Amino acid sequence: MKLNNTSQYAIRIVTFIVQNGSQKKCIAKDISEQLSIPYKYLTKIMSQLVDANIISSSKGREGGYTLTKEPNEIKLVDILEAVKECLHQTDCLLGIGACNEAKKCALHDQWLSPKKAILTMFKNTTLEEIVQGKIISL
Repeated sequence: MKLNNTSQYAIRIVTFIVQNGSQKKCIAKDISEQLSIPYKYLTKIMSQLVDANIISSSKGREGGYTLTKEPNEIKLVDILEAVKECLHQTDCLLGIGACNEAKKCALHDQWLSPKKAILTMFKNTTLEEIVQGKIISL
């Protein structure tokens, strides 16, 4: 399972804000340059994060982006859902198409347990743990 680019960028953006926004608000242009994310793409992602109440935006000379909550209150799943990451994928691991109880691939039953563990990890892992680089046990 691999997160799409938008989800990867969203996690990197929010992590950047945590690491760099303690003294001041983060500016989209700076984030774009530091993370090498195209500016228009970044602002679209940031709008989704604002809509999901993960970050807040303020305009003007002193404007920028900040977190709306403490990093330990934001779960990875919150960020992924904000950018519409499909967490309940039905695509077959073997690339055969849709894979479900009615039409199982050879790995369908073996994939259920790791898939559940990954979803649990997304639900339990906080932004603070990502920033601190803590290893999370499943």
